[in-house]
Amino acid sequence: MKLGEKLRYLREVEGALRGFNRELSQQEVARLIRKELDKSISQSYLSQIESGARPHLTNSTRMLLAQFFKVHPGYLVDDPEGFQNELISDLGALENKLDLWLVSGAERFSRDPALQHALLTIARHDDTRMCLVLLGTILENPGLAERLIEVLKPQAPTASSNGNSKRRGQ
Repeated sequence: MKLGEKLRYLREVEGALRGFNRELSQQEVARLIRKELDKSISQSYLSQIESGARPHLTNSTRMLLAQFFKVHPGYLVDDPEGFQNELISDLGALENKLDLWLVSGAERFSRDPALQHALLTIARHDDTRMCLVLLGTILENPGLAERLIEVLKPQAPTASSNGNSKRRGQ
């Protein structure tokens, strides 16, 4: 994947992570970098990077974009010819890869709003790995998931829970 394609992809992912359900525009990225990192990059510079007119970044620009998008600075280069972009190939950026994987999954499950919301919520959390490990621990404990759902998302009263059910032996 070329650097410009990666930057467009990161704008798309960041837009989803921020709840916009669309990619961030180059202008929005420039504005958010100024607001959140107190640094500046112009929309025209981002456009040049994405179009391939600027195939290489200065180190300071690479570090700024890596910090904003929360990716390893090494991600912001052209991939070598024949490189396979597998999410599990680079253990050094596990957290970022988990986030990208979850956002990708959320996009695939757009017809299931509850599942899409859950995946995006995990991806937005500061410690994605911990969230998934916690989920695994919950599921290893028989009945815990069901009890947690009952407590956290109470359902409307049913005939059996509102006193209208028949008692045994009556």
